[in-house]
Amino acid sequence: MPAHSPKSRSRERETRSGGRLEFLVQSRPPGLLQRPGSEPPSPRHRATQLEGHGLRRDSGSSSSSSCLAAAGCSQSQLPEEDCMKLNPSLLGIALRSLLAIDLWLSKRLGVCATEDSPWGSARPIMKLIEVSGHGIPWIAGTLYCLWKSDSAAGQEVLLNLLLALILDLVLVGIVKSLVRRRRPTHNRMDMFATFSVDRYSFPSGHATRAAMGGRFFLNHLVLAVPLRILVVLWVCIVGLSRVMLGRHNVTDVLCGFIMGYLQFSLVEYMWLSSNSLQTLLRLWGLK
Repeated sequence: MPAHSPKSRSRERETRSGGRLEFLVQSRPPGLLQRPGSEPPSPRHRATQLEGHGLRRDSGSSSSSSCLAAAGCSQSQLPEEDCMKLNPSLLGIALRSLLAIDLWLSKRLGVCATEDSPWGSARPIMKLIEVSGHGIPWIAGTLYCLWKSDSAAGQEVLLNLLLALILDLVLVGIVKSLVRRRRPTHNRMDMFATFSVDRYSFPSGHATRAAMGGRFFLNHLVLAVPLRILVVLWVCIVGLSRVMLGRHNVTDVLCGFIMGYLQFSLVEYMWLSSNSLQTLLRLWGLK
């Protein structure tokens, strides 16, 4: 058999152990690979390269460990955020439920919102009740009675009623501009003498005025029992008409009643006496 040449024998050895040589070469640090034609590195230089390679590996492992730790922290935080979003507070659930019930009940009670509503034929009567609780007729009627009144006691009551009506308009306008709750969707904007804040719904100005005026009449006017009952019924009918006409939601009217009741307490606290009335009338040139 012909003898193998040295080149063929070296090629066979490389073929048999090619994977091992390749593995050893790849596992060696890049800095320790010797270039052809260069001198072999000294032991001190080799140690320096090994230390540098070790530092790079340590820094790489530390950076990778920090990345893994950050990923682990983010993964541990995500479930908490999801739990916070999926588990709202009990107060938030209660408020949303009350709001949904309020909107549903207000829509069911808005039977006079339009002429095509179930009780559309009663809409003119509801609008007449609406005018009876409007601020302009109340202020105009109070000014007329104050001008025609001759007794000091009557003028005192009427002047305080006028100040209470002005206070009601200011407070209701401020609250409406702050809350900015829109009127019900089934409302038809055909109200009498509206202002810019009247496009908002909370609270009901008619309800505040009716509650304050009803309490004012019951406390400062001498009325028989049937008339007192009529005053209470008028207050309730005014509040109910606001919902039936679709002007307000149920909570707007209820909060309006509470606000009007508290406004009367404020007027009682700031009550102007007869002497203060005479001074104001002189300053206004009415006397």
